[in-house]
Amino acid sequence: MDAYALGIATNVALLAFLAVSNYVLLKAGCMSFGQQAFFGIGAYAGAMATALWHWPLWLALPLAAVLGACANAAFARAMFRLDGLEFSLATLALAETVRIAFELFRLPPGAEEGPAGPQGSDGFGGIRWWLDQGLDPNQFTLLVCALLAAMLWALRCIEQSNHGLALRAVGRDPLLAAAAGIDPRRMRVQATAVAGAIAALGGALYAHHATYIEPRNFDIMLGIHALSYALIGGLGTVLGPLLGVAVDVVLLEGSRMLGAYRMIAFGALVAVLLIVRPRGLLDEDTVQRIVARLPFKTRRPAPVRAADASSLETP
Repeated sequence: MDAYALGIATNVALLAFLAVSNYVLLKAGCMSFGQQAFFGIGAYAGAMATALWHWPLWLALPLAAVLGACANAAFARAMFRLDGLEFSLATLALAETVRIAFELFRLPPGAEEGPAGPQGSDGFGGIRWWLDQGLDPNQFTLLVCALLAAMLWALRCIEQSNHGLALRAVGRDPLLAAAAGIDPRRMRVQATAVAGAIAALGGALYAHHATYIEPRNFDIMLGIHALSYALIGGLGTVLGPLLGVAVDVVLLEGSRMLGAYRMIAFGALVAVLLIVRPRGLLDEDTVQRIVARLPFKTRRPAPVRAADASSLETP
């Protein structure tokens, strides 16, 4: 694979973590414009663990995921009274607060080797784990793809469980879910914790792939794109966000010839797509039709109905 194609594939895999984190929140009935905050938290935490504390990557990644989960769950607990647009605006404000905090976050420079660690708006360089380990770009991309595949498989298993059915019930109708004995607040806090861990894990991998990060990497536009990934791809399957990232990246790369009008055309295409397919390309009905035509049997979660919700146990 040539360097350009490899770079595109790696970016799709890395952004898929951010897209899936939004997918989890959307399944719980929450729309967030701020998952880039936890992507950034994971990036800084993972980079500091390997570059400053000399941890192996297999320890740095869990650290980033735990910090992302705790931070997102703490935010959800603090904002549980907000819903709809109010919650979405709160996530946007949180993301900007975190980005500004990164702008102010500086560590003292090293004695001989220059800046050590985050240097505010000047960024954080020297994140050389995969280079120091002697890995080539293909091997690092395989590592990212393997972790992404494992995460998607784990989420699919959760979706097929009673816990996944309860989460979908909360996302569709929290009042009906509460009447059936499900605690919507608890389910949403759990969903935000999982979403924060996924975003932070992707951020840690992104930092090690880029070897240099700065606060502007985690701005509002990343949050808007991250949400659009899940909406474009569809909410019918966990593979939807991955499709959304691929479509987004291909459209952006294919519209370079439009020059200054590139983002206008891209935004118009996304708007039309969401009008025509409000639940994305791979919505529930589309996924059901695809599964019905498969030559082999596969298990799909049943649609959420009132009778189903009444039989669910409280998580």
